[in-house]
Order: sequence, then structure tokens, then C-alpha cells
Amino acid sequence: MYQEGNGVEQNLEESVRLFRHAAERGHAEAQCNLGSCYAEGNGVEQSWEEAVKWYRMAAEEGDVDAQYNLGWCYESGKGVQQDVKEAIRWYQKAAKQGDEDAQERLKKLGVGD
Repeated sequence: MYQEGNGVEQNLEESVRLFRHAAERGHAEAQCNLGSCYAEGNGVEQSWEEAVKWYRMAAEEGDVDAQYNLGWCYESGKGVQQDVKEAIRWYQKAAKQGDEDAQERLKKLGVGD
């Protein structure tokens, strides 16, 4: 709610605080959301390394959005050394869960899911 300003005044710092609270307790969706905050610099100083850290935690728990985002980080070299094979690995995990964006990335990389 705080991130988007739905029903409350938008407060990115408060949304980060709440995401972090849940993320540190293992909530995968909150981990992914916190990763996105770092990727975009919403409520925190922008840091691809921190984004990757949180995306990885969520991706390893099976969060499809985090798997796609982590794949994109590897493909583009954001926060990690560029590694197309690792990008493909994460895209495939997301694609197997039905993520259409991951399926498209795999096609563009010339890989079946």
C-alpha cells in the first residue's frame, strides 16, 4: 500500500521497511519486492548488488518473478558478472512456471524451455 499510495500516502521508505521486515523472515514475495526497490532505487539507494541478493533469496524459494529478474540480471550483467548460461538457467525455472516473459527471453536467446 505504501509503495503505490493505495489508501495511504505514498511512502517508499516505509514500504522498504515493511518489505525488509517480511523478507528477513523468509517471505519470498517480500524478498523479490525488496530486490525491485534496490533495482529501481525506490525508498533506498539504488544498488544492483543488493537487488541480486534479494532476488536470489526469493528465486531459490521458487518465486517466479524473482527467477525472471535474476535471469535478467545475469543476462545484462547488472549486479553480477554477465553470464548467459546462468541467465538461461533462471529463465528456464521461471518459464516452467508459466512466465511468458521468461519464455520470450529464452526464444530470443535461441533456447527452448
